[in-house]
Amino acid sequence: MSTKKKFGTFAGVFTPSILTILGVIMYMRLGWVVGNAGLIGAIVIILIAHVISVSTGLSVSSVATDKKIGAGGIYYVLSRSMGIPIGGSIGIALSIGTAFSIALYLIGFAESFNAYFDLGLSVNDFRLTGTIALLSLTVIALISTSFALKTQYIILAAILVSLISVFLGTHEFAPQSVNMFSTADSIPLEVVFAVFFPAVTGFTAGIAMSGDLKDPKRSIPRGTLIAIGVGLLVYILLAVFMAYTINTEVLRTDYNILMKMALFAPAVVAGIWGATLSSALGGILGGPRILQAMSIDKVTPKIFRKGKGVNKEPVNALLMVFIIAEAGILIGELDVIARVVSMFYLTAYGFINISFFLESWANPDFQPSFKVKRWIGLLGFIACFAVMFKLDMIAMLGALAVIGGLYFWLQRKEVKLQSNDVWRSVWENVVNKGLKKIDAEESEMTNWNPNIILFSGQSDHQSYLLELSKAVSGRTGIVTNFKLIVDKDYDIPLKKSEQIVRNEEFKDLGIFARQIKVRNIYSGITIIASAFGFSGVEPNTIMMGWPKGLENSEEYSKMTQTLLYLDYNLLYLDFDRKAKFGNYQSVDFWWRETDSKNAEMMLNIARFIIASPKWNNATIRVLFVNNNNVNTDAIHDNISQLVKDLRVLVDIKIINNAVEQMPFYTIIEQESRSTDLTILGIPNFKIEKQAEFVLRTNHLFDSIGSTLLVKAANNFNELDLDIIQE
Repeated sequence: MSTKKKFGTFAGVFTPSILTILGVIMYMRLGWVVGNAGLIGAIVIILIAHVISVSTGLSVSSVATDKKIGAGGIYYVLSRSMGIPIGGSIGIALSIGTAFSIALYLIGFAESFNAYFDLGLSVNDFRLTGTIALLSLTVIALISTSFALKTQYIILAAILVSLISVFLGTHEFAPQSVNMFSTADSIPLEVVFAVFFPAVTGFTAGIAMSGDLKDPKRSIPRGTLIAIGVGLLVYILLAVFMAYTINTEVLRTDYNILMKMALFAPAVVAGIWGATLSSALGGILGGPRILQAMSIDKVTPKIFRKGKGVNKEPVNALLMVFIIAEAGILIGELDVIARVVSMFYLTAYGFINISFFLESWANPDFQPSFKVKRWIGLLGFIACFAVMFKLDMIAMLGALAVIGGLYFWLQRKEVKLQSNDVWRSVWENVVNKGLKKIDAEESEMTNWNPNIILFSGQSDHQSYLLELSKAVSGRTGIVTNFKLIVDKDYDIPLKKSEQIVRNEEFKDLGIFARQIKVRNIYSGITIIASAFGFSGVEPNTIMMGWPKGLENSEEYSKMTQTLLYLDYNLLYLDFDRKAKFGNYQSVDFWWRETDSKNAEMMLNIARFIIASPKWNNATIRVLFVNNNNVNTDAIHDNISQLVKDLRVLVDIKIINNAVEQMPFYTIIEQESRSTDLTILGIPNFKIEKQAEFVLRTNHLFDSIGSTLLVKAANNFNELDLDIIQE
């Protein structure tokens, strides 16, 4: 049985990377870069480009030594770090960019080949030569990946000989003075950078071969960084050499000047052809593997996952890459293709860098053997998008729009991997730091931020209680619904994983849900109220249905005492099963002189309720019963000021009751009979009076619609409702 051929650092990473780096841009456009930017400008362009390539190389190398790197190279890294939606969208962009880079190299080859043999220098001539070269390289890739990689050694030797020939060449084109900076008639530096940048993208050629490496964790960092370092050195040395040996006008206009000035021209020709063809071959080998890896993950059509032979050569994916590359060749202009390739690669590199930064910052399990400071990833991310913005803001927005569209498409496809992406760690880290910050500050009751424990029970109208709890909690409040499963023996509790409840209703409302076994309902509520929660976001409110029929229950009475002692805000809903919440058009808040804490809580509830979609058109009324013959205007002004401070728009109604002395509940029955939701406070009473209070309140509920009773905790401020008589 034959075994899959695996490659080491030199053959699998360094060689394909350095051959792509020292490729078409070096031979055919570096002189043009120096001629237009000047020597200092060219070195700045080279260094800025390498800031991006070095930071990206360091980032991907660090991630490669933490995770198992499978086939697909950069796509594999991103999808396992940031999830399929981001990894897949960047992977698609990167596979297209790689395919276009093949066209870039082959059009460069065509320029040199046609000029050498005088075959015609029109765009159509370049298209024909490039297409023939693409067909030839595709056949080589189909024959054998191993054979393709072995040819790289010959090409590497040819590049080395060609560079020696250039440095030993004639100086007949030497300038009288060296331009250090660009001149007024030069091409804009943004355009020059965009054309040059593909020169530093070659290090991805080795990473794309990750599935074919013996030891990716060792080979990728070493091979990638050495290739980037060697490329940087060669580009700076060659830029300096060209600036001092070739005059500016020749650099700008003659793309084949290196061949003309070399000591032995055929050596340079061999280097140009070898570099361009090997770079294209690297793309032909790497691009299909990215596409194949995405198809294995069900991101792209499954037809591209099929492989031929022991090595699972991606034949179908190769044909797709061939089609895209041919489309690039038909563009026919190297500078245009270079700018397109730059945008694809800059976008991908930006996300690689931020992926590393987030992994390093948030993931506690991120333990790479190749350690890199996390700020390097952030620097690379900022540099990528700053350069994209400077190069072509419209193209950048277009690239982000395409990738954003791919992201949302993949998110809707709901492709899942067996590995966790970094976003969970990011959110956990943010929550952790936020909780510590909140917990470190002493709580002051400036605003009520509800954290509600909800006991909604199982009934036909449960959804209304869930709905109201979410409305009362506001946009940032937390609601956790508990389902209590009565198990009198309580021998075995539910596993932690079984306690989590997930269904569409809870998800749509943004409510957390749990279920636990309890010996009885009342002790269960007491235990949860006493123990549930964690530092920073301790629960502060208990919400449940109104206890009809439990007025004489000692267990219920004991539970209520405990909740009051724990100082929870208490919310009880008596739901009108016939009227429900009506048309969500009217809410009445009832105040009395002794309701000072309850009143403030009610106004907070009003603020949240009117912000909820169903209640945002409701009319809010505050009704105050004046039992002491106090001046009505004084009461109205006082309540108006309180309402104004809490930024709640309400109608205020003062009901004078000093003469009639009608019972409070009788007045409520008269005024709120047709109200959609009535909210009133629970007064302070001794616990032995609970049964009497419940019975009287039950009678009230028979006469009005859905009602929410409120009992505020002690940390609410006391509003000044006890107005002095005149």
